[in-house]
Amino acid sequence: MIGTMESMTAATVEAAAVRAALLEHGHKPGALLPVLHHLQDELGYVPRAAVPQLADALNLSRAEVYGVLTFYHHFRSEPGGRHRVQVCRAESCRALGGEQLLAHVRERLGCPGADAGADGRFTVEPVYCLGLCASSPALAVDGRPYARMTPQRFERVLAQLAETGE
Repeated sequence: MIGTMESMTAATVEAAAVRAALLEHGHKPGALLPVLHHLQDELGYVPRAAVPQLADALNLSRAEVYGVLTFYHHFRSEPGGRHRVQVCRAESCRALGGEQLLAHVRERLGCPGADAGADGRFTVEPVYCLGLCASSPALAVDGRPYARMTPQRFERVLAQLAETGE
């Protein structure tokens, strides 16, 4: 990326990422998802302010871009914590203790809602299906899935994360 991240404002970094994503993927058929993935991978989120620019560049309505952005749980529209914890809330996980697991995770990490906790380390996101229904309840930490999760197993996952330096 042009310059260093520290010397650039957030808006400048976002604008540069949008330009790069459109330059790399904007010419492809069905470019919206690759562009959104590019932004998510580059920034950790897709800025809401980019929606009109993406719509114009890809010849889509703002509603179409916003609809795709908000439909998939992979995409965030705001910066989150350094670590992303997704807790499944689909039927199988709920039936096997997923709601209690979500409450434990939120309390343990100090993330009562979908925003990052006060220390900025974690964001807790309820999601609807991680594809581990046969091994419920499930959660994912930074994209790594964990099945048959309990509060005690979650504590071990946090301990492993701390051992690796974060």
